[in-house]
Amino acid sequence: MKDSRPDPKLADFTFKTYDKVRYGDTDRQGHVNNAVFATFLESGRCEFLDHVFGPDWRKQGGSFVIVRLEVDFRAEIFWPGRVEIGTSVMRVGTSSLRTYQALFQGEKLVATAEGVLVFLDSDKRSRPLQAPEREKLNALMHPCA
Repeated sequence: MKDSRPDPKLADFTFKTYDKVRYGDTDRQGHVNNAVFATFLESGRCEFLDHVFGPDWRKQGGSFVIVRLEVDFRAEIFWPGRVEIGTSVMRVGTSSLRTYQALFQGEKLVATAEGVLVFLDSDKRSRPLQAPEREKLNALMHPCA
């Protein structure tokens, strides 16, 4: 089912990164396997969290885990090349974060995705986000949020 929002542009996202398309990512049809789309989205989310909280944030006794990922496949991705990844915040909950992401190959939109991440403490229990964490995340809201 196609996302009901207007097609995003990479410029719409508050955080941007990229990943390389590897030959091993392709399937028998010669395009990137659908499971690899999730890997590209993960790269974007992980770099996004490092950007927001700093590279050592996981050493401070907590982490985000993804509990939901909904992907709309819009077009194929081909090797060789690179994939541009846009990531923004859609909503900040008590202990969770909803992200909106898109993948592009060149200017072409190839996928959109929404993810839900929950913050866990070192005992793997959900922990409410603190005010400074919430402020950092709220500053990176997507324009359509």
